[in-house]
Amino acid sequence: MAKVLTPRAENYSQWYNDLVIKADMAENSAVRGCMVIKPYGYAIWEKMQAELDRMFKETGHVNAYFPLFIPKSFFSKEADHVKGFAKECAVVTHYRLKNSPDGKGVVVDEKAKLEEELIIRPTSETIIWHTYKNWIQSYRDLPLLINQWANVVRWEMRTRLFLRTAEFLWQEGHTAHATKKEAVEETLTILDVYSDFAENYLGIPVIKGLKTENEKFAGAVDTYCIEALMQDGKALQAGTSHFLGQNFAKAFDVKFATNDGKTEHVWATSWGVSSRLIGALIMAHSDDNGLVLPPKLAPFQVVIVPIYRKPEEREQTVDRAHQIKKELLAKGISVKVDDRDTHKPGWKFAEYELKGVPVRLAIGPRDLENKTIEIARRDTLTKEVVPQEGIAELIDQLMIDIQESIYNKALKFRETNTKNADSWDEFLERLDEGGFVLAHWDGTTETEKLIQEQTKATIRCIPMDVPAEEGICIKSGKPSKGRVIFAKAY
Repeated sequence: MAKVLTPRAENYSQWYNDLVIKADMAENSAVRGCMVIKPYGYAIWEKMQAELDRMFKETGHVNAYFPLFIPKSFFSKEADHVKGFAKECAVVTHYRLKNSPDGKGVVVDEKAKLEEELIIRPTSETIIWHTYKNWIQSYRDLPLLINQWANVVRWEMRTRLFLRTAEFLWQEGHTAHATKKEAVEETLTILDVYSDFAENYLGIPVIKGLKTENEKFAGAVDTYCIEALMQDGKALQAGTSHFLGQNFAKAFDVKFATNDGKTEHVWATSWGVSSRLIGALIMAHSDDNGLVLPPKLAPFQVVIVPIYRKPEEREQTVDRAHQIKKELLAKGISVKVDDRDTHKPGWKFAEYELKGVPVRLAIGPRDLENKTIEIARRDTLTKEVVPQEGIAELIDQLMIDIQESIYNKALKFRETNTKNADSWDEFLERLDEGGFVLAHWDGTTETEKLIQEQTKATIRCIPMDVPAEEGICIKSGKPSKGRVIFAKAY
């Protein structure tokens, strides 16, 4: 099987595109800027969705669903919010088509103009807070902890499968609280959930931090984020959690009666991760041979390939493969037996290597005779022959080892590619090397924008776990309260 992947060192962007297509994860659609997520790619999203959904519910959240269409007037109620999304909105102006006068297809019926245009949701704060006004009357109705699994649309000029498309899948949480303290705690709780998911499921180490005023979500008081480093040295924002204060509650007049008889506006949060996490998964771990998937998110964790030449060998090896599959399933390990006669074993090996299946087992007539089986690890590309007895226990432990190995490799890469810079020249040198650059910044939007204009690097976050260290801004020479993380980013 010819994989034909452009090497990462030759052209990282082309390598990524090749891999998404050839691993059968997604493809471009007939709609410019949109994608078709194919079954293998969607299976990864389903795994992500299932784990995150469980984590949200364990922290007290429930799911609901809100309309795809949002009246245009709703966006006018929160000034910063509309300013932030105005240029990305898809607008519905008419509600009907009619046959073209020339008989060639259909055209928009000019008489069917909507009284008020509808916006296809770029995010749901406005429609949700309009709804919450009817749901919240008293402190007894709080906290309201709602999550939505949905799709959103944001016009994009430069698109890339999974990373940036006009339509994408995500979850968005929207919560309401009686006090500022509760809302801030919620914001940070979700940030921890995202960090836990990224590190323990995606196998990607992340840095938790606060976005600058210039980079925060439109309409938020504070935006917290998790930032990940990809293999080409660029950063990727992997999740955000926003403390909205009372901005949306005031915009939509959402008040509640307190337990002491007063009336106050509620406090709010919103938070989300999207299908761009699939892009992060690819770029953080994969190699020139194809995908490298962490076992916890692989569509199937083990593939068993029976090897045979004669009909009686086929029957025996396939039968044993299915017996081993049952043993693995009993351990909670997802397994596929590939007994197709249409492809040779070598072709199958290459296919599953390309698709990043964590473990491949091969069993042939000699293995049946010797009661052995060949194990191939995708993360290390190593193989060994082991006894069939105890194989389920061995693979069960191997899943843990591979998950940890993938994370540790990504962590080592990040640590190697995170460096300090104490002067402008050193900063430019570090940026050219790629990775995270910890440098002092004077805290002004003016300096932040100037650095971005001159280098295309942005402040990814003000890290939460880096001790405060006063210094001098690398650009302005003014006092700095601490280092922030700069990087070029997706």
